[in-house]
Amino acid sequence: MTTAELESMADRLHGLAIRMLRTVRTEDVASGMSGPRLSALSVVVFRGPILIGELAAAEQVRPPTMTRLVQALEAGGLVRREPDGADRRQVRIVATARGKRLLDQGRLRRVRALAEKLEPLSATARADLARTIAALERVFRPPPRPSERTSGKARG
Repeated sequence: MTTAELESMADRLHGLAIRMLRTVRTEDVASGMSGPRLSALSVVVFRGPILIGELAAAEQVRPPTMTRLVQALEAGGLVRREPDGADRRQVRIVATARGKRLLDQGRLRRVRALAEKLEPLSATARADLARTIAALERVFRPPPRPSERTSGKARG
């Protein structure tokens, strides 16, 4: 496949990813939270305890912006601050059970919305899609967290 063909495929995939996210994002209204708050909460839930600076970098915002988002999440009982085990001057942001539950419910709504869109596909198209998803998961596997790199326990 030529570079131009790969770029064309990547362009189509990029557009599709945006349309898919816009489609499922409509389900987020039921959470009663803004997109940036949900996104930050998602990082905290799925990456685990995280420093504000790391969270800001993951969300591509400045630390003061993330501090305000975390304060709002904290006020809602969705996250809490804990001292870092390695450096007690640092504070890690940790999801509460309520935060995890809210995110799990939102994810379920999004997944169900996507499943509805996939339902009309033929069995062959679903099988093709399953293989494509597996290939994309291999390509876009997240890098191991720093603690996993040093211990050799990378997760997939």
